[in-house]
Amino acid sequence: MKQLRKQLSAWSWEALLVVLLLLTIILGNSLSPYFLTPFNLSLMVESFVEIAIMSLSMTLIIIAGEIDLSVASVLGLSSVMMGVTWNAGMPLWLDIVIALAVGAVAGLFNGLLVTRLGLPSLVVTLGTLGLYRGLAYVILGSQAVSDFPSSYTNFGIGDVPGTLIPWTFVLFVLLALLFLVVLHRSWIGRQIYAIGNNKEAARFAGIRELYVVTVVLLGGINIFGGRGSLVGVILALFVIGGLRNAFGLIDVSGDVQNILIGALLVFSVLGPNIVQRIQVALSRRRLAAGSSKQV
Repeated sequence: MKQLRKQLSAWSWEALLVVLLLLTIILGNSLSPYFLTPFNLSLMVESFVEIAIMSLSMTLIIIAGEIDLSVASVLGLSSVMMGVTWNAGMPLWLDIVIALAVGAVAGLFNGLLVTRLGLPSLVVTLGTLGLYRGLAYVILGSQAVSDFPSSYTNFGIGDVPGTLIPWTFVLFVLLALLFLVVLHRSWIGRQIYAIGNNKEAARFAGIRELYVVTVVLLGGINIFGGRGSLVGVILALFVIGGLRNAFGLIDVSGDVQNILIGALLVFSVLGPNIVQRIQVALSRRRLAAGSSKQV
């Protein structure tokens, strides 16, 4: 019964996100005639696909009842290492392997501090956020790496031939399908939910309004772990991406957009709890009405 209630809560939140996405589309189209053009939609997807890919792994982390504030710094450090090794004359495939290995080692370091030493993930990743970012600046220095082969850069900024679909969005779709299977159709996903359900609820304070965290929480992932779905996160990606794009088309400043993201972050924390309370209240009313009829 408890599990069913959680599933109903998740479905209700996802339905609300669908409505929010439709409202975003209506708002964007009313603000600018260019919003729903294929070219602009392609640019919009391309602008948030980096955050989208990071949100997939962040979803698993938060469901497990943890947090990682260092994701962007890990991305930066990995990218720097790829640039440095490319400048050193290494083949591109080896540069990519090294970048992936650096990201894996950085994540492993975070994980060991949390799981083996029992340190709070909020504190650990707030520290490694600065550590990894600092290492990236030290390693790169004043260098600038921009002479990657066109086959590589075309994948990063180009579209599938004959379409306006970015190659990076294709990568995101493939990864999203993989994560959906792992999280919702495998024993690994069941264990991740179990970890989040059994951990003591953590209190989060002073978290920066990071886009990745906002996307995951707006997607319905419970900040205390153990509840939520990847479908909601994907819907939230398009809501935030659509809003940022729409306001960008009418030259709304970055500061105002940050206010919007901050408001969405607060709403994403409060929203699921409000929805759940409404459901509980409605269930109690139905039970009370049923009891009165029996009497």
